[in-house]
Amino acid sequence: MPYSRSTELLDTVRTPHDLRALPASKLQDLADEVRGEIVRAVSRTGGHLGAGLGVVELTVALHYVFDTPRDRLIWDVGHQAHAHKILTGRREGLATMRQGGGLSGFTNRSESEYDPFGAAHSSTSISAGLGMAVARDLTGGDHNVVCVIGDGAMTAGMAYEAMNNAGAMSSRLIVILNDNDMSISRNVGSMRAYLSRLISSRQYRGFREVAKRVAHRLPRPVASAARRAEEYARGLATGGTLFEELGFYYVGPLDGHDISRMLPVLQNVRDFEGDGPVLIHVRTQKGRGYGPAEESEDKFHGVGKFDIVTGAPAPSKATAPTYTQVFADQLIAQAERDPRIVAITAAMPSGTGLHKFAERFPSRCFDVGIAEQHAVTFAAGLAAEGYKPFTAIYSTFLQRAYDQVVHDVALQKLPVRFAIDRAGLVGADGPTHAGAYDVGMLATLPDFVVMAPSDEVELAHMMATAVAIDDRPSAFRYPRGEATGAAIPENPEPFEIGRGRIVREGTAVAILSLGTRLADSLKAAGDLAALGLSATVADARFAKPLDTALIARLAREHGALVVVEESSIGGFTAHVLDHLARMGMLDNGLKVRALHLPDRFIAHEAPAAQLAEAGIHAAAIVAAALEALGVANRVEGLRSNVRA
Repeated sequence: MPYSRSTELLDTVRTPHDLRALPASKLQDLADEVRGEIVRAVSRTGGHLGAGLGVVELTVALHYVFDTPRDRLIWDVGHQAHAHKILTGRREGLATMRQGGGLSGFTNRSESEYDPFGAAHSSTSISAGLGMAVARDLTGGDHNVVCVIGDGAMTAGMAYEAMNNAGAMSSRLIVILNDNDMSISRNVGSMRAYLSRLISSRQYRGFREVAKRVAHRLPRPVASAARRAEEYARGLATGGTLFEELGFYYVGPLDGHDISRMLPVLQNVRDFEGDGPVLIHVRTQKGRGYGPAEESEDKFHGVGKFDIVTGAPAPSKATAPTYTQVFADQLIAQAERDPRIVAITAAMPSGTGLHKFAERFPSRCFDVGIAEQHAVTFAAGLAAEGYKPFTAIYSTFLQRAYDQVVHDVALQKLPVRFAIDRAGLVGADGPTHAGAYDVGMLATLPDFVVMAPSDEVELAHMMATAVAIDDRPSAFRYPRGEATGAAIPENPEPFEIGRGRIVREGTAVAILSLGTRLADSLKAAGDLAALGLSATVADARFAKPLDTALIARLAREHGALVVVEESSIGGFTAHVLDHLARMGMLDNGLKVRALHLPDRFIAHEAPAAQLAEAGIHAAAIVAAALEALGVANRVEGLRSNVRA
């Protein structure tokens, strides 16, 4: 159904309690109005759209059948939770989603009692749901726990680990598989809907239990054959053999846009008094009901602001390519020269720019699904055989594969190259996607080369450096968003490992910057010069190995040193301070100030506002320098600007 411009029904629904007061015959009309509300809101704010449009009817049906929030409803990832937020009292806030002070783009425990578990990384819902189901059983509760997980999230090993555990337990857990892309089962028609309703019914499941008890009295070979015959017969009818083998009672597939057929199945599963986990397979269409999204190749998975009539993106003010685009273009250029270069992504070909690499080198690009652990060890295997793997992964997702980075890559000194996208703060995606920890994680590992470019020219040289490193792992981190527009040389040369550079000479204070904080460091130096204080600005380039000669020069020639990075405590600044202390460079009165991300999560906000809150922008650098130099009378007037 198309989205509705009317909100007549939706205006009467503020909570699921209001929804459950409606007759079932009105639910599709309500779903159409909810869909329209989502399209209007996301067109103004940007964000995730396609998946949310695809689960509108499912969301309405779930809140209609289950007694939320008493029944726990867990959304995996949260990309598809727009309808859920609208129906749980957050309709007015939808226009503020992903903006400072507004709603989160994902489910969030602090935002609503209807969000029992926060999610922004995928494939966590079944594990969390099983934990909640066991907690319910331990306390003698009787509420339902329902997890909604997408087919893409099902590619992650964590989902199968959870299912394997759940299948071996007796706790009642309901998993809804929202299948909108993988086509686990192709046909969704009247016969399949009938079979789903039948096998979810009390009568059928009761008959099945009786049959099991009878089978136990038969000789073991006969009983085993009967059990497998029943399961495989249902598997052939419904496509659920895999889930049955994992210990789940499988129901489906259902048309996720047909509320009238979903309601009786959900009610059957809700009311059945047996034990063990159930999986309901629901087929949906990404972008459902909004023409431009249905026709788009990625179904409007993630979008900026757009024209609601045509679906065209709002005019962009971009004047330079993004760092992601620069990475993709440079990797293609490097791969043209070196046939051993291969690329790996964990279900993010467009997000990391590797879709362009895949078009040029389809046999040398590997999308392994939402399986970051596998991606890293897969890359290690390629490196062990002499290839040059570039594992392109968001900083926030690299966290999920840290053991593999340590054990399978670093310990064996395998030359896997990590292209770490979305390093630093990420604006509207907030703390769940902030690339805050990669420097701290990787720079602690022996023989790991960790780089951070200050602009796209530096990024190109660092990629050439990574190609040339064949005896140990390396990584280069770069931020989300536009680069500077600087011209990149045709054949970037590798850097000398562990060597930074002086960008501006001064005498009073030294500013040592890692990565794209260099621009603010140079601005701070200009502001200090206006106050009569000359500043040296250095670009570290390498978080590891440190340029110890550069650090020694800065310490020797200046009374104060300010170290700046867009990553967490325990990162680059910690290594610099450790080196200064061990070498006795702090013994002669050198004043050091470390500016890094604060020891707290920073909420979604405009990037400039996030940097100001973190205290790593130009005004904060100036204030830190003045404070270190002891120029107190000049600090007072600047302190109010540090968070401006």
